[in-house]
Amino acid sequence: MGMSLWAKCDDLAKGGISFVTVTMTGVRGSAPQEVGAKMVVSLEGLEAGTIGGGKIELAGINQALELLRDGQSPPLLVVWNLQTDIGMSCGGEVTLLFEQHRQDNWPIVIFGAGHVAQALTRLLSHLNCQVTCVDPREEWVSKLNGVRGICHPTPKDLVASFSPKSFFLSMTMGHAHDVPILQEIARHAPLAPYVGVIGSTVKGIKIKDELRNLGVSDEFLHRLRVPMGLPIGKNEPWEIAVSIAAELLKVRDE
Repeated sequence: MGMSLWAKCDDLAKGGISFVTVTMTGVRGSAPQEVGAKMVVSLEGLEAGTIGGGKIELAGINQALELLRDGQSPPLLVVWNLQTDIGMSCGGEVTLLFEQHRQDNWPIVIFGAGHVAQALTRLLSHLNCQVTCVDPREEWVSKLNGVRGICHPTPKDLVASFSPKSFFLSMTMGHAHDVPILQEIARHAPLAPYVGVIGSTVKGIKIKDELRNLGVSDEFLHRLRVPMGLPIGKNEPWEIAVSIAAELLKVRDE
């Protein structure tokens, strides 16, 4: 499985696109590919790789599409006779392993990996969502558990790499770090279903004034949640995390 194929799998996963990997695990007699041949299939069709082209590849793609349309399913191992099952002139037999990689359709992007983010990501890791947490501090990123962590010196530069349909949360070291990230979110994902910032009401007023002076629309600012989270619990990391997670669920289900 070449690097380009692995890269395609990574791109699909980051984009929240479900896919199936098809691996030729056995060959008997004459076959168009060797053991280990692989391809990747999404609902759009063949994404990368090959298991031989022609009729066998078409049959493999159709089987993968059937799995994707059926939803969650365990790995499938099939044995096909190339003459009787596929209609090829080859007299061989192949064994194919179909593995489904379903992606969550609820992407959540968190900027900042501090104490509250550590608690929140652990809560979210138990929910049916796809969480990415970005922070310039390697020591904090390394503490994340159950979610994808990215250490990057300028987190705002990564905003455009995420789906505009993501839920965006800014939980950085302070509003000076929040503002450039929020400005990028307003540019890249002005209609994001959720954009929130951790902090007080006073902080929210200051951030919105600063963003307005930078040209961010009033529509975006009206939808910006500062402070984020439902008004429940005490000012303690785990309870703040619970209030934020509850608000995320509420918005998701509205």
